[in-house]
Amino acid sequence: MSSSAVVHRAPVRKVAVFGGTHGNELAGIYLVKHWQAHGAEIQRPGVEVKPFLCNPRAVEKCTRYIDCDLNRVFDLGSLGRTVVEDTPYEVRRAQEINRIFGPKGSDDAFDLIFDLHNTTSNMGCTLILENSRDDFAIQMSHYIKNALAPEPVPILLIEHPTLKYATTRSVAKHPVGVEVGPQPQGVIRADILEKMRKIVKHGLDFVQLFNEGQEFPPCTIEAYKIMEKVDYPRNKNDEVIAIIHPKLQDQDWQPLNKGDPLFLTLDGEVIEYKGDSTFYPAFINEAAYYEKKHAFVKTVKVKLTAELLRSEIRTFKSC
Repeated sequence: MSSSAVVHRAPVRKVAVFGGTHGNELAGIYLVKHWQAHGAEIQRPGVEVKPFLCNPRAVEKCTRYIDCDLNRVFDLGSLGRTVVEDTPYEVRRAQEINRIFGPKGSDDAFDLIFDLHNTTSNMGCTLILENSRDDFAIQMSHYIKNALAPEPVPILLIEHPTLKYATTRSVAKHPVGVEVGPQPQGVIRADILEKMRKIVKHGLDFVQLFNEGQEFPPCTIEAYKIMEKVDYPRNKNDEVIAIIHPKLQDQDWQPLNKGDPLFLTLDGEVIEYKGDSTFYPAFINEAAYYEKKHAFVKTVKVKLTAELLRSEIRTFKSC
């Protein structure tokens, strides 16, 4: 990377904060509803910051979704699908969200979306990025990590040819997932909500500094790139026959090596990791992923680099 390279970006004008993509992940729902009524906390000069409840029907029922996972139907096929009587509610809602905050991939799309999620896994304050070449998102993640130190802020990169999924936030030019846990589904924890709140605050502070012309020097951050989704051991009837081993439970982001325990059968048999390379598990025993047949995801450590970043407009005035 050349030290003289500079990435110029237009000022960020439109930001959304999504809550309730999944209707039983309550921290983001509570925050978005609060900010809809009392928005001064998230407003920044010259920027439209829009708090938005993505899946109101699922929120009302306190369930992950009504017909299908809203966080998986922002592919171009679903967004362009003709709506008929039996079209799933979440597909209809995705098209509506795309009209408001997109269109996806267009110049008119929102600049930045923070998509607020909770996990039942012990993943702490995780940021989820979708593109290893998104200098703006990498620089912002670097800023948030420094602002929250010594609180760890793992970065999960979901850029993968087959494992990347079409997220709600992907309608924006710069999509950023905020995944904070552990928190049970349908439960609100004050400590988890406060951590999420701080992430959004620091992210918006970064936007303001960027718009005001501050330069952000080249940076490198450590990230965890998704490589594989691992299912539970199953019998011929497709029933789970082994559960997460106690030594693996709550050990998100910790290294796993050959011989380390993964699963424990009800007969007491330990199923060990047999691979030769170290990996770092995440979403361990995530409640929402039982239906997706994911016991955890395997990640590897990578380095994400960003060039020197500054706004194209050095003197930024409020609208």
